[in-house]
Amino acid sequence: MHPLPSAPWYSPWEAGLFSLGLFTLFTLAFIIAMLFISSMIGERRSTQEKLRPYECGVIPTGTARLRYPVPFYLVAIFFLLFDIEGAFIFSWAVCFRELGWQGWLEILFFIVMLMIGLVYVWIKGGLEWGPTRKRA
Repeated sequence: MHPLPSAPWYSPWEAGLFSLGLFTLFTLAFIIAMLFISSMIGERRSTQEKLRPYECGVIPTGTARLRYPVPFYLVAIFFLLFDIEGAFIFSWAVCFRELGWQGWLEILFFIVMLMIGLVYVWIKGGLEWGPTRKRA
């Protein structure tokens, strides 16, 4: 049994670089034509209503620059930290038999260090969301 001879790279009947390039060229030409036609047909009247930012049907009032409290960012960072912890522990659990006791000791060290970090954050008050009492 002999292999079939391959068609040249410029053959429109074989999937190859020429077909991909031709498809890309036609797609870009179509996109440019559609953008050009829509810019020629569309209206260009700008009114005060059109210049107002769209806020889901609600008329915007005030500034869009809201100040988020620091605990918001702290909780986001803690979530990322402990989410990554879960990914590491899951990947360890998949191959824990091959890792043996050395892998078990390494994941134990990893979990202990994360627990120390959690206790530190807890003591510093990073997990408290409610209003704080002023100490007299």
